[in-house]
Amino acid sequence: MRLTCPVCGERDRREFYYQGAAVAMNRPSPDAGAEAWDNYVHLRENPAGETRDMWQHDGGCGAWLVVTRNTVTHEISDVSLASDPAGESV
Repeated sequence: MRLTCPVCGERDRREFYYQGAAVAMNRPSPDAGAEAWDNYVHLRENPAGETRDMWQHDGGCGAWLVVTRNTVTHEISDVSLASDPAGESV
């Protein structure tokens, strides 16, 4: 898989570090209880199809990226800087 960093250009996936889904996480309050915290830490969605993920260009410029990709076909449809004011910020 190859990702196109908006700063560095097209690079091999091994230069990037996957950080997780690019969605707001609903963090439980500190006193929410063990079950709420267990669900928050261990239960994640695993969708088949299009996802928006956070990646860091760890082996390059260090930029944080939002990558829109299809988990079934591995097609990358969009890569943008996570802090890009013209795009959707995370």
